[in-house]
Amino acid sequence: MHEYSIVQSLLESCEEQARQNEANKITKVVVKIGVLSGVEPDLLQTAFDTFKEQTICHDAEFIINLQEIEILCNDCNIKSTLQKHEFSCPNCQSINLKVTDGEDMYLMSLEMD
Repeated sequence: MHEYSIVQSLLESCEEQARQNEANKITKVVVKIGVLSGVEPDLLQTAFDTFKEQTICHDAEFIINLQEIEILCNDCNIKSTLQKHEFSCPNCQSINLKVTDGEDMYLMSLEMD
């Protein structure tokens, strides 16, 4: 389960941001997870809840925003969001696509005290 190592890195980033901002605790952590990232949101939540104890995030609310697959069609130049994992342009049905979002995980924001 790579979610545990992801959470360890996330908590380290939170600690570093808190130090840089002279904060005593983090009250909210917001992440964005792309549906193609390979990260399982439920497992990530469980890992965060497990490892946040004894850290600056011990009372933090953990918010996960799921990012759908966004594509740019190289044939008709239309940006679209795919509702299914059918990799074809909804406008022209081309498969000549570039994925522009939905493959990564990002730390979007922190709330600190």
